[in-house]
Amino acid sequence: MLLRRLEYLAALARERHFGRAAAACHVSQPALSEGIRRLEAELGVQIVRRGRSFEGFTPEGERAVAWAQRIVSDAGALRADLRSMRGGLTGTLRIGAIPTALTVTSLLTAPFCDRHPQVTVSIESLSSREIVHGLAEFELDVGMTYVDGEPLGAVRTIPLYGERYLLLTPADGPFADRSEIGWAELVDLPMCLLSPVMQNRRIIDRNCTEAGVTVLPQVEADTISVLYAHVATRRWSTVIAHTWLHMFGVPEGLRVIPMVAPRRLHRVGLVLTEREPEPMLARALVDVARRLDLRTQLDALVARYVGEPS
Repeated sequence: MLLRRLEYLAALARERHFGRAAAACHVSQPALSEGIRRLEAELGVQIVRRGRSFEGFTPEGERAVAWAQRIVSDAGALRADLRSMRGGLTGTLRIGAIPTALTVTSLLTAPFCDRHPQVTVSIESLSSREIVHGLAEFELDVGMTYVDGEPLGAVRTIPLYGERYLLLTPADGPFADRSEIGWAELVDLPMCLLSPVMQNRRIIDRNCTEAGVTVLPQVEADTISVLYAHVATRRWSTVIAHTWLHMFGVPEGLRVIPMVAPRRLHRVGLVLTEREPEPMLARALVDVARRLDLRTQLDALVARYVGEPS
């Protein structure tokens, strides 16, 4: 019963609403409320600030929530571990990936699902900061994000590839005959870029700043597909990560030109919380990743498209 009440508490912390938390736990709202009251009595502290609706947690409640999230997550990992001993891995692998890495998640999940056909994979598009939060709150098993640069907290990292940058531009544009583009030259082009909340955009801005310029795009978006749609009109150019070629390629009438390599390499990889024992599903994905050579696969894409106007 204690574990069930901790599950109620973890759900309330996630949903911030008694009714939604009850629905997530498949119980009535009175049952969830009573379970949390009994947990308060058992622990000897007030956990929830109560009013007409959910008003947050007391300081003791915040500490209880952190323990509840950890215990509930560990209990799920224990069940998955024991099931795997009986007949292979089962359960749901929860992955949070930055949008710029979503295009290549299938290079990992396809071989993973081949090896573990009873596992369901859930992939969510999140910012790098949301991934750090999701791992800390035990809402994610694995993150796929930049592994150097902005703080990640106490996590374990498995680098997969270094990000390369290409100018996606009209094939008949002013740089049509160039084999490489400097970052300072972007100021001469009408640009569309990801919005500044995305780490990829912050990296591009830093590269431009180091080259002595500030690029002010006419169009900003929070999805890669919107950038491609605008560049396809041949009115704008954009800077893409080389991994985007895996899904989007180079549309007709456009070409890609390598950007001058920046001073700093930004690597994308898997991030996991430091936990013992390591969750079985996360460990299984890491095992698959270590058998692959994503860097070589992705570099082959660049070799295929660079210098080939469409």
